[in-house]
Amino acid sequence: VQLQASGGGLVQAGGSLRLSCAASGRTLTNFAMGWFRQAPGKEREFVAAISWSGGTTYYADSVKGRFTIVRDSALITVYLQMVSLKPEDTAVYYCAAMRSRMSASYYYASPYHYWGQGTQVTVSS
Repeated sequence: VQLQASGGGLVQAGGSLRLSCAASGRTLTNFAMGWFRQAPGKEREFVAAISWSGGTTYYADSVKGRFTIVRDSALITVYLQMVSLKPEDTAVYYCAAMRSRMSASYYYASPYHYWGQGTQVTVSS
């Protein structure tokens, strides 16, 4: 499964972006999905996750209330809607797919089997 993340860019603090993640040539049926990010000099951290059905979502405390993870009804694309962006949100954002409905360890990178290439998000102050 090849994941393609897109939608990153440069935005001012308080602005919004929507990231997209799609699998090349297939749907994301039966995959739980997650978004992680990695800022320069820091470890990769969990941002958000969504179950295969879309019925359950999880968020890091740092983004709760500002970011929303959703998946389209065709189970082709997963989105990360980001509003009220802050400079500390600056990072490379990665989408990831898990070959199960959801793992209790969704906030760790290890349960995810496939990763996208990352898309840069830069928030200026």
